[in-house]
Amino acid sequence: MKPEIYGIIVFLHVLSAVLSIGPLTLLMPVINRLYGVEASIEQAYLSVIKVVIRIVMHAGHVLVFTGVLLLILGPYPWTSSWVILTLAILLISGVFLAKGFTFVLRRFHNPDADKDDILNRLMRTSWIYLGLMLIMLWLMVQKPMFW
Repeated sequence: MKPEIYGIIVFLHVLSAVLSIGPLTLLMPVINRLYGVEASIEQAYLSVIKVVIRIVMHAGHVLVFTGVLLLILGPYPWTSSWVILTLAILLISGVFLAKGFTFVLRRFHNPDADKDDILNRLMRTSWIYLGLMLIMLWLMVQKPMFW
């Protein structure tokens, strides 16, 4: 395989990692602005949140695909501790993204929903997901060997 192709895959992998993490930092101020706003403005903020989550989700798909390609084509075995830990955190964060964001946002439109509680949960979910992504980023960059 040509080194240029491997380099392009690495570039796409890094770019998708940035797009998986970067937009999450936009969620914090948007969620903070949702406290006590009118219903018309609320819908605009919720639309921004949904777009950010969609970008993160699709960038995550590219991240996984390019990561698998890099493992197949690169020098690192699947049994490396950093690979196994990254995959474990990836599975956890995938489930977490689906349950933590999508499920919570669906409840937002219920008339009897406590919006402050939902927003607090959304903020907590954002920080936890950001933390998981940063741990995965550290594992991919540092490649520590635990066993």
